[in-house]
Amino acid sequence: MKPILLALALMSAAPGAFAQTAPSADEAARYDGLFRAAHLGDVAAIRKALAAGDDPDQRDPAGRTPAHVAAFASNDAALRALAEGGADMNALDRQVYDVLTIAAVADDPEMVSLAIQLGNRADLVTSVYDGTALIAAAHLGHDEVVRQLIAGGAPLDHVNNLGWTALIEAVILGDGGQAHIATVRALVEAGADASIADRDGVTPLQHAEARGFDEMVALLLEAEK
Repeated sequence: MKPILLALALMSAAPGAFAQTAPSADEAARYDGLFRAAHLGDVAAIRKALAAGDDPDQRDPAGRTPAHVAAFASNDAALRALAEGGADMNALDRQVYDVLTIAAVADDPEMVSLAIQLGNRADLVTSVYDGTALIAAAHLGHDEVVRQLIAGGAPLDHVNNLGWTALIEAVILGDGGQAHIATVRALVEAGADASIADRDGVTPLQHAEARGFDEMVALLLEAEK
């Protein structure tokens, strides 16, 4: 099987196997201390717990820190309070995700911006695919998040362990709609290298042509000039 077909098969065979996993309702109900406060967005409780000496980087059974829990719950104020209390903004959970990638996948521009402000590095290698928050956002066509990550210094041409860049993922895993077109435009305008091919030697332009994504083709042709 060709590398691209094998990679697509792996990504579709077990959709939940490698995906981010937010705390379930049962897990959240069992939370106490910092985890409960982060999940509920209770800033006062977070500050009280930290002042009492609670570890800001403690882990739940899934390897999440309170910061991860705050990100999954989209609790910006809780995340800020945790960071101010010394939480590691670049911690990875058991599934190799950081706050920034969680926010990017959730299409949460406000939390993406905040995480970067609080020191979450945009160049972290995350997920079992050895990707980045930018690759994850490009895959999903979260174009506003893509632009924020680019502005935050995300590496444009990182190649994950599937052999794909953000630009390749926006084409081959996208639907060719306006969100993915805007994603390709943002990457191209930022200077992403459109000549980087996948493991089969197929470039983003060739993928776009094969899929009939005419607007992407025009953008990628312009990038090659």
